[in-house]
Amino acid sequence: MPVHTANDVKIWQRYDTATRLRQWGGWIAGTVITLICWQVISNGTRWEFAADAPQQLGIFLQRMFPPDWSYVNQLWKPLWDTITIATLGTLVAVIIALPLSFLAARNTTPHPIVRYLTLLVIVVSRSVNSLIWALIIVAITGPGVLAGIIAIALRSIGFIGKLAFESIEETSREPVEAITATGASRLQVLSYSILPQVMPSFAGISIFRWDINIREATVLGLVGAGGIGLNLNAAVNLLRWDQAGMIFIVIFGLVLISEAVSAQVRKAII
Repeated sequence: MPVHTANDVKIWQRYDTATRLRQWGGWIAGTVITLICWQVISNGTRWEFAADAPQQLGIFLQRMFPPDWSYVNQLWKPLWDTITIATLGTLVAVIIALPLSFLAARNTTPHPIVRYLTLLVIVVSRSVNSLIWALIIVAITGPGVLAGIIAIALRSIGFIGKLAFESIEETSREPVEAITATGASRLQVLSYSILPQVMPSFAGISIFRWDINIREATVLGLVGAGGIGLNLNAAVNLLRWDQAGMIFIVIFGLVLISEAVSAQVRKAII
């Protein structure tokens, strides 16, 4: 903005005084909050243990390698359970999230109250981590693959629903107006104008979430929700670090494969 001097010479500045003060105030507030957080962390940290962390990491790596290659024969079923948890959990979430996304989008919701209630469901789903969901479900249904599937589904509904309803709100109005002008019903407008626009995006979101769920399913066994995490927890408790190293290698390979598969599928769809 121009600033006038005594000689009426205009000097251009990017920000006015009020904006600069707000920026400096923001930096000062951020610095103070950072220092307070660091003080809290420092008070609760045993720095002698933190200083010893590199040495302890080296000891763990020595215990893990070479891994127990014979143990891989016992990991095929847990590995399959992990894939099953991620796949079925994602499928259940997709089936539930698709109608929820239409109820949450401004241009397709039947009523604002319905939209707010649906957004509440989506927010609750996204706010709770899958491990927390797994702890709750295991307490209700008992340990096993079913608990893992439900936990993955509950977590994924909010993720898929949020991205899907945002995609619905960004759809073009021209096809909707054209279908509406023919006298089509509300359901026909959704089926023939909005749904075709969002299906590629919805499919890509679902595949992306499946890729994420593969990673999350590998650790659900730590709380009893099935999968290869059960074996990892058992190996750590028994101090079988060579078996734990083998499990880490298998998990790494599974994540690489799922990443490659999801990338190819998204490329084919989008």
